[in-house]
Amino acid sequence: MAGNTFGQSLAVTTFGESHGPAIGCVIDGCPPGIPLAEDDFDHDLARRATGRTRHTSQRREEDRVEILSGVYQGLTTGTPIALLIRNTDARSKDYGAIAERFRPGHADFTYWRKYGHRDPRGGGRSSARETTVRVAAGVIAKRFLERQYGTRVRACLRQVGPIRAAQTDWDFVESTPLFWPEPSSLEQLEAFLDGLRKSGDSIGALVEVEAAPVPVGLGEPVYGKLDAELAAALMSINAVKAVEIGDGLAVVEQRGSQHRDQISRDGFASNHAGGILGGISSGQPVVARIALKPTSSILIPGNTLDVHGEPVEVVTKGRHDPCVGIRAIPIAEAMMALVLADQVLRHRAQNADVVDPGPVLASEGHDKAG
Repeated sequence: MAGNTFGQSLAVTTFGESHGPAIGCVIDGCPPGIPLAEDDFDHDLARRATGRTRHTSQRREEDRVEILSGVYQGLTTGTPIALLIRNTDARSKDYGAIAERFRPGHADFTYWRKYGHRDPRGGGRSSARETTVRVAAGVIAKRFLERQYGTRVRACLRQVGPIRAAQTDWDFVESTPLFWPEPSSLEQLEAFLDGLRKSGDSIGALVEVEAAPVPVGLGEPVYGKLDAELAAALMSINAVKAVEIGDGLAVVEQRGSQHRDQISRDGFASNHAGGILGGISSGQPVVARIALKPTSSILIPGNTLDVHGEPVEVVTKGRHDPCVGIRAIPIAEAMMALVLADQVLRHRAQNADVVDPGPVLASEGHDKAG
């Protein structure tokens, strides 16, 4: 396969380009009987959408989902679900001047060398526009997990450049289009982004995503580790350059006596492991963080080559995000939800008849998977 499908029992195949007529996906393996209507996608797609704030791209897509198959009388049927989202605000003329120039830090050069031909309009297939349908597929995975286990998947913007949120107010996160978890530093963040936007530059970001409650037992012990598949899914998001599970890179400075999550009848005393032990979910919240690079599509001139190998200067005009991490929130949620849903279905297939040997910790509050 050409790398456009992920997942095993719940497989998602996406298609389409940034400036093509439409983007879409096919979700195969979705269980039957899940209530689903086209309006159900609106909330999360609006959270990912451009044009919600002055700090994101001003491209304004309608992002209306059309359900083409797999749903009848408001319920999923167990057959492939096909979703289509038409592109309504593509502005291809913005890319005419750079059609033959490779933008530094972008996929232009690698696509050209790999395929010998590329779509320069908005980055084509490499555009973050593709993640719109991942978010749509994630809506279904979220609904499945919530109905089965009461699982809630949520994310926030943890750091932008030098500004890091030390506190987390999840109620506040959804009250601002920046998905920032700390009320006291929001004004500082907005001022920083305003200055960045005026300078024509961009900045990186850190996004944190968690799921809870998560049943015990998801993941395989070696090659299908939950953390490995979660890391791969999150790394597949455009601009992600690093993934952390639990304490992540902080473990380098920790001692074993600090890092281990001690266990009592009341549950785990901490969650340094991020809810995954030996590649299998422990019943604690699954926690991950992703680091997104600063976008390369900026107004500041840079040196590059054109398709003829000649040195040229490039300036990317058009509608771009000074910080792509802002719109990555629902994308990270979708990828975590899709991985967890896939793992639930895979666990059922192998271990549905396993009798839980316990012990069941008081802090679990939910059943073992399957």
